[in-house]
Amino acid sequence: MIRSGNRLTLLENGAQYFPALIAAMDAARHEIHLESYIYAADATGREVAAALMRAARRGVVTRVLLDGFGSRGMAGGLAEELRGAGVELLFYRPERGLMRLRRHRLRRMHRKLAVVDAQVGFVGGINVIDDHDGRNPAAPREDFAIEARGPLVADIHAAARRLWRLVEWSRMGLQRGEDTWIKADMRAVGDQRAEFLTRDSLHRRRAIERAYLKAIGRAREEILIANAYFLPGRRFRQALLEATRRGVRVILVMQGHTDHRLYHAASRALYRFFLENGMEVYEYHAGELHAKAAVMDGHWATLGSSNIDPFSLLLAREANLVSHDPAFARVLRERILRARDRGAHRIQRQAWRNIPWTLRFASWLAYGVVRGLVGLAGYAGAYEGRGRAVGKR
Repeated sequence: MIRSGNRLTLLENGAQYFPALIAAMDAARHEIHLESYIYAADATGREVAAALMRAARRGVVTRVLLDGFGSRGMAGGLAEELRGAGVELLFYRPERGLMRLRRHRLRRMHRKLAVVDAQVGFVGGINVIDDHDGRNPAAPREDFAIEARGPLVADIHAAARRLWRLVEWSRMGLQRGEDTWIKADMRAVGDQRAEFLTRDSLHRRRAIERAYLKAIGRAREEILIANAYFLPGRRFRQALLEATRRGVRVILVMQGHTDHRLYHAASRALYRFFLENGMEVYEYHAGELHAKAAVMDGHWATLGSSNIDPFSLLLAREANLVSHDPAFARVLRERILRARDRGAHRIQRQAWRNIPWTLRFASWLAYGVVRGLVGLAGYAGAYEGRGRAVGKR
């Protein structure tokens, strides 16, 4: 649902995100809810933990939901400190054994969001981890988040409540009633229009992908996508192809340094398709590009936790915010292009044609492995646009 009356603030990288998040937590009077795929027990993680513990000690209901795989290394001392201070801490699908390969292990909680006093919400792609904890410690990880105030926060708050109670119920440990979650403030505080989208495996299986496809289908001038793990399925590729045939400029910014080499190699298997069809392809090398953001025609913009890959679009729980405000879209576009100009280089079509066949073979081999993992989860046909639609299963 698109809601009016919001005030949206773009936050670039942890340098802007964490001070805003901690300030909101320190101002909390009633309730804090935080979700993250990764929570590292580094200096940043401890600063956020300190704010959570301060809030819990002054009587604020403080909840933290982490993914059981992405945050598995945090389940030791810091987790006990949080619980000891009164923070309620749960793990989504906790790992029972790293050597056990089962389909459900691919279904993760990949969301990164926070809601404070049901009045301010944070949505983005930034995990609780130090900006410089990457392959290039000298350069910060490039990523974005949004601070939202206004009626939209009610939707973020409701999504946080639903997932928390689901995980509580799955642990057979219901401790609090529904009335412990405060009511969101629906008063208008600005003039920006936006909507909050989630992806799960029940009623919202393709909400984020559909939003992208709808915006791509309506684009007439420019599509700008900055995405860390860009491995689109057939429907998505076809939508981009049709856009280029309409004369739309398509700019794709992807990471050149990655912590997932298999994924990086697999995404490169699609470069020739992009380049031969007139799309601009850039690889970001200044540091790690972790963004999941897009701007289309200067008025539609999205950012959040969802990559454009089969695991985000078919398996994980994700959260994105979509802005229908030209002013916000303009700022996000400027930030993405600034990052591109500062730290990316363009992949030229002729140069890509001339790369050794061994590299092309390795990319297609990696692509096949990723497709195989998707097939293991039973979604390969759906992702490539064959068979029954995911939403109808």
